[in-house]
Amino acid sequence: MNESRFTLDNRLPDDYFTSSLHRDVLHGLSASPRALPPKWFYDKRGSDLFEQITRLPEYYPTRAEQEILTSRAPEIAALSRAATLIELGSGSSRKTRLLLDALTGGGTLRRYAPLDVSAAALEEAGQAICRDYPGLRVTATVADFESELAVSEPSAPSQPSGEPSEERGPRLLAFLGSTIGNFDPGQRAAFYRTLSGALSGDDMLLLGADLVKDPKVLVRAYDDAAGVTAEFNKNVLHVLNRELGADFDPDGFDHVAVWNTEDERIEMRLRARAAQTAKISDLGLTVDFAAGEDLRTEISCKFRRDSLTAELRDNGFTLQQWWTDPAARFALLLATPN
Repeated sequence: MNESRFTLDNRLPDDYFTSSLHRDVLHGLSASPRALPPKWFYDKRGSDLFEQITRLPEYYPTRAEQEILTSRAPEIAALSRAATLIELGSGSSRKTRLLLDALTGGGTLRRYAPLDVSAAALEEAGQAICRDYPGLRVTATVADFESELAVSEPSAPSQPSGEPSEERGPRLLAFLGSTIGNFDPGQRAAFYRTLSGALSGDDMLLLGADLVKDPKVLVRAYDDAAGVTAEFNKNVLHVLNRELGADFDPDGFDHVAVWNTEDERIEMRLRARAAQTAKISDLGLTVDFAAGEDLRTEISCKFRRDSLTAELRDNGFTLQQWWTDPAARFALLLATPN
């Protein structure tokens, strides 16, 4: 039965979404320049829009990472010998199935441990994986990995004979999709150090990283011709209107994607078309935008091999393997904690 092999541990407080949204909006809209973290894109509508983005011709990262996983998953399985696959920000766990196939085919995997803020996504994906991988135990955790990294081993269940199951062994922690690019250098350093401290010498980190390339290619990936990314970007205003009683006019802002040459990152912004005022009633906050003023909604850092290797080394990891897709657009790397 799926129920006996699937568990869902909700570690978020009851007021998590309300309190963290209030905190992020108060801080971000009072700052100069104004900015919001990208996690607030992802209500149901935002998640659906992002799924559309991943299928757009301009948006190469999802396809490029999948190309690497398709060709390298057996090698990753052989190198990691993972008994547990932990995935941060797993969402629907779609690409993860390439790793699950390779690890179960290699005979080592006993447990899949996805971590995400969406209980609904974890429940749906976890039950499907239990159905499709009969020998696998799924221990899902509802948590915000930016504030709590829940990667400890669960207590092992008993088999019908009364003997404990053998789930102890190397762990592979996957952080895919170049989500690491949403962190600035200081946030990445703290994140790596936390990961390094949570993993043992037998464990491995599998990290997806989008690479520096022609700025025109990068900008097109975040500003598609069909306007899907523009709708995705403006969705954060719909979220604020619904959740905080705000009165933003999404049509009063233009979607802008900018290549920041100095920091080697794409910045998504919402630019006020004209001077305007937004009221956020739940926070008692009034925000004035000048014509042409930007609200930054996402950074997406791009990486080079030498600097990313050094960044990992300085914060507790040693690079073991580096793979790219045939066009060298995207990298997937294996690293071990020092």
